[in-house]
Amino acid sequence: QPGEKLESGVRDVEVLPEETSLLLRAREAFTDTFGPEPVDRQPGERWSIRGPADYVPPVEVEVLDHVHSIPLDENEGVYVRDTHSGKVRAVFGESYMLKPTETLWEKELSDTVEDLLRKGAFRDAPDRQREQYDQRRDRTRVVSYRAPHNSAVQVYDYKAKVGRVVFGPDLVLLGPDEEFTVISLSAGKPKKEGAITALSLMLGPDFMTDVLTVETADHARLQLQLAYNWHFDVKSLNDPQELFSVPDFVGDAAKAIASRVRGAVAGAPFDLFHRKSSEIITSAVFGKDPETGEPRERLYFPQNHLVVTNIDIQSVEPIDQRTRDALQKSVQLAIEITTKSQEAFARHKAQKSEQLARGNLEIHMIRDEAAAEKEKQELLRLRAHTESVKASGQATAEARARAEAAEIEAQAAVEQSALQAKAMLIDAEAELDQLMKQQEQEIEHKRALNALEVNRARDEAKIESEKFRRVVEAITPEAIASIAAAGPEMQAKLLGGLGLESVLITNGSSPVSLFSTAQGMISTTPK
Repeated sequence: QPGEKLESGVRDVEVLPEETSLLLRAREAFTDTFGPEPVDRQPGERWSIRGPADYVPPVEVEVLDHVHSIPLDENEGVYVRDTHSGKVRAVFGESYMLKPTETLWEKELSDTVEDLLRKGAFRDAPDRQREQYDQRRDRTRVVSYRAPHNSAVQVYDYKAKVGRVVFGPDLVLLGPDEEFTVISLSAGKPKKEGAITALSLMLGPDFMTDVLTVETADHARLQLQLAYNWHFDVKSLNDPQELFSVPDFVGDAAKAIASRVRGAVAGAPFDLFHRKSSEIITSAVFGKDPETGEPRERLYFPQNHLVVTNIDIQSVEPIDQRTRDALQKSVQLAIEITTKSQEAFARHKAQKSEQLARGNLEIHMIRDEAAAEKEKQELLRLRAHTESVKASGQATAEARARAEAAEIEAQAAVEQSALQAKAMLIDAEAELDQLMKQQEQEIEHKRALNALEVNRARDEAKIESEKFRRVVEAITPEAIASIAAAGPEMQAKLLGGLGLESVLITNGSSPVSLFSTAQGMISTTPK
């Protein structure tokens, strides 16, 4: 319209992604109809619209800011302040979107803590990256510190007035009202206070070295360099806060040990301390067991549970020139005394060895002579015994020989008789065997002859039988009947006419008369 103009020009539609919100403020009172229900807004009121959404701001609304969601890992966080209550809290391990009444809060740290955090974060990095640490660190992010292995970190909450101790290896995250306890320790040789600052207390075992000046009873000033092995007895802790009860445990322990060493050395002359320095210092630091009288094995500080377990005397040097010259002369004199004592000891030992060898030789000679005399006596005794044995043994041997000869002769005669009887038995057995074999052969011969005779008789009978059969067949049965019917004379003539003087028909066991046989044959002939 004429006389009108755009106050802010042409404004774009606000397109909000899912993880973004729009922070708004009312310029004047109006009714907001963007949401599901109308809302009356008052001037200056703040609220936010979260995406995803499209929003066209009316003229009564002012767009303050586009707020994006802050993604956080479980070990990450941010500090958030509530603008209504003023309270600050830390949000960890979630994707967080600021509310309209919340803002990010920056946590301020001391320069010492910042420097220690920078050294811890860039321990192996070049100096240029360390210088850029302050610019890179987001102060709204939760402060984190990686506690090294076998260490302890104390964090104190100044609002709640309580502290907590984190043992490494672990990650320490500071709350809004928490601060690190900065540890200031002595260092160097000799120890100087505040030489080391750190956020973590190493629990050991470790060692520390100190240089101290002592004075002996005869006013010889010496410089000692001592090394102590130490650790914290964590198992005996009732409260972890006790570890931090002594701010500078290195300086405190070094002073306590130095005072004990100075007191012990002050009561001993230089010569004694030079010879027994280790025993004097160990007994002074650890004390002695009242029961055994031996030095204890450790020095215990109950305030922070620090334990010193060993002392190494690395060097002992005189401070003034006079003492050095005296020490050098003492050392040379000690070397000469030691050399002479060693020579005297070696000479005495050689003489003692010579005397012992000579005495042993004489003892051996006496023992050998006594043994020789004893052997001579034994030899004479054996000779006498041998002669007596020889005399009695000869007679005994002759008698025994005669008895053995007679016994041998008797045994020979018995054996000869036994052999003769055995020979006679063998001869008789041989003759018997021969006779039995002869009889067996005769029986076998006779059996063979009998078999031959039987076979021959059987063959003759067979021949005769065949002959008779043929004769009968030649004579015919009628002629035989006539012969049977004729008288004896006629039969004889008939047989003579046949050229037969006599005929014997047998079955091998009983002879048969031809006439009776012929008569039988005739009688059996049919009429």
